[in-house]
Amino acid sequence: MAQPQIVLMKAIYEPAIVQLERDFIVHKLWIKPDPHAFIAEACGNVRAAVTTPPTGFSRADFDAMPNLEMLACFGAGVQLIDLAAAKERNVVVTQTADSTAEPVADLAMGMIVAVMRRLCEADRFVRAGQWPNGVFASGVDVRGKTLGIVGFGRIGQQIAKRAAGFDMAVCYYGLRQKHGVPHPYFDDLEKMARAVDCLVVTCPLTDATRNLVDSRILTALGADGYLVNVARGAIVDDQALIAALAHHQIAGAALDVFKDEPQVPTELMSINNVVLAPHIGTSTREIREGRMNKLLADVRAHFRSELAAR
Repeated sequence: MAQPQIVLMKAIYEPAIVQLERDFIVHKLWIKPDPHAFIAEACGNVRAAVTTPPTGFSRADFDAMPNLEMLACFGAGVQLIDLAAAKERNVVVTQTADSTAEPVADLAMGMIVAVMRRLCEADRFVRAGQWPNGVFASGVDVRGKTLGIVGFGRIGQQIAKRAAGFDMAVCYYGLRQKHGVPHPYFDDLEKMARAVDCLVVTCPLTDATRNLVDSRILTALGADGYLVNVARGAIVDDQALIAALAHHQIAGAALDVFKDEPQVPTELMSINNVVLAPHIGTSTREIREGRMNKLLADVRAHFRSELAAR
């Protein structure tokens, strides 16, 4: 009996790929020179696909895989998966639901400290052998500063807890005020940007939040303000951010997400006061192992009878 064919839309945790390759014929879409052409030419017999929340799965993807039976999402979040198309085609959709608020909040707090204390710049300073030649330019205190959180869901609330441990004042912006929250609430993001030293983005990407942080918000944040984004890249207008950094309209930025990731604007790579990370908010060994086990269990369960017959 031939092994079932699976397509991976994006790279996922490497040990998970190794496990999948033991039981299935795995097509790695991200290594193909022309992924769309490859799907059209070689994925007609694909019966399962694996995607990620930022990658999603469109109606066109479903159309290109007429024999698809199952779509497994490595991560929690199906907002970018066309669930209507999946239902029409009787495709089973699974996700590896887990709690990511704490590790994402850990990363956000680390990025706040890193950009304000200039840790990455300091690392480059030492590695370049510049320390014997002069004194490294100082960062600023985190303690005593005001942190504005854009979106006060689970991740935002966890960041607020950590910021309090650094003696930061916290306020937040969202669609509505949260009951029982002790921190000041702003219903106007521009007003909050004027009032804070650091703005951290944690809200979901929707039509309403796309390019929410634009030149107007960055101008309000000001020359002494910092931006941290651990949500989705498209929430921040990247060209407005590049211009604000280049013209010293804000003090710095720390970014874990990008609009067209894994592609990162070259301008950001050449600006010194920017901390860049490859979307690692949930990249802990514990989370990756847990997601791997859930995904493998789901896919193997779908093909259980065929795998047992081999």
